[in-house]
Amino acid sequence: MIKSLPVCCLVLLLTSGCLFSRRSAPKDNGPITTEVQETFRKRWVDKRTAELATQGIAADAARTQAETEFRARYDFKSPPAK
Repeated sequence: MIKSLPVCCLVLLLTSGCLFSRRSAPKDNGPITTEVQETFRKRWVDKRTAELATQGIAADAARTQAETEFRARYDFKSPPAK
């Protein structure tokens, strides 16, 4: 009984596929990632523009400052082109 236990474990490991499993290539989520990043950027800039406008800064200057702050704070990279 004790001698057959390691054999059973070995058979179980080999047949379960965990030793020789292949990993699939990562999915290309470039368009999804870009869309999420752009949505986040727009919402963040809109919110920050509103905050700056309540402080008395003109709307155009507030948007420009918010976009500059966003670029400095979040360094999003574009997905590689195919």
